[in-house]
Amino acid sequence: MDNGSTTVVGRLALGITLLAFGLGTTGVIHGVAASDAVSVAHYVGGVALFLVGLLAFRGGDGVSGTGFAALGALWFTWAVGGHSSADAAGLFLLLFALVALTLTLAGGDGLGQLMHGLLFLAMLVLAVAAFADSSSLAKAGGWIAAVSGAVAWYAATAALAHWPTTLPGRAAGRGVTATG
Repeated sequence: MDNGSTTVVGRLALGITLLAFGLGTTGVIHGVAASDAVSVAHYVGGVALFLVGLLAFRGGDGVSGTGFAALGALWFTWAVGGHSSADAAGLFLLLFALVALTLTLAGGDGLGQLMHGLLFLAMLVLAVAAFADSSSLAKAGGWIAAVSGAVAWYAATAALAHWPTTLPGRAAGRGVTATG
């Protein structure tokens, strides 16, 4: 599997996991909660994402390997570990946010940075929600996670379908016109 393929598979796995987790957290779908995303988080976000990270390392892509393996380990831990208190859940989400912040600052393409930046923001808001016992903040964090998942899904799909991944630039100054 080449580096481009591992990135696409990793982003699909992360996107599906974030969409399931985020939409479950928002409560927008009647009868669906974040806890319903546990199987997806365990196998897709945890096991599959971790394995994609290992394949990326094997292919020489240390940044994607680090990102996917770390996120896979965190999703796996979230899925199998029960938190003894809201504060323990908040601490876990805060640590998750720090990993996402590291991935945001690591650079990469614009969609990847946007995806990781939104993941950071989602986990930070969810951590504060857990510490403050705020269902409103939890819903907001869920929406941010869902948007991050949609960006991850789009980034993977765009790579396969040859859709645009950047916004068209504009001319560099006042009065500059494009030639063609």
